[in-house]
Amino acid sequence: MNKIEHIGIAVKDLSSSIPLYELLLNTPCYKTEEVETEKVRTAFFSVGDSKIELLESTDPSGVIARYIDKKGEGVHHIAFAVEDIRAEMARLQAAGFELLSAEPKPGADNKLVCFLHPKGTNGVLVELCEEVKGER
Repeated sequence: MNKIEHIGIAVKDLSSSIPLYELLLNTPCYKTEEVETEKVRTAFFSVGDSKIELLESTDPSGVIARYIDKKGEGVHHIAFAVEDIRAEMARLQAAGFELLSAEPKPGADNKLVCFLHPKGTNGVLVELCEEVKGER
């Protein structure tokens, strides 16, 4: 793993959360994006070499909506940048970690992503991210 790529924060409403985080981080939101497969809208902020990703559910039964219903708004996951997501997935699976998908999926911000089940990571949802080279 190369670095912390981003920290994902579940929010109820991007329209009120974006201005809050722009003020808090003293930097503008540089990108918003909808990820239909995950039923979320995202907003990104650069913080040094890392990012903050705000996640708003687009579906009341989506994973972010369910997370907020259960735990409230707040830190949802931590993402690590990797060079070769498939190799890292194989390494972690061989080490006993449970992957939430057998193959990486297209994610926000031009990434391939895979999540690790939090029961094997002391309750922390971990995301692996590989930058997509060229067109997706």
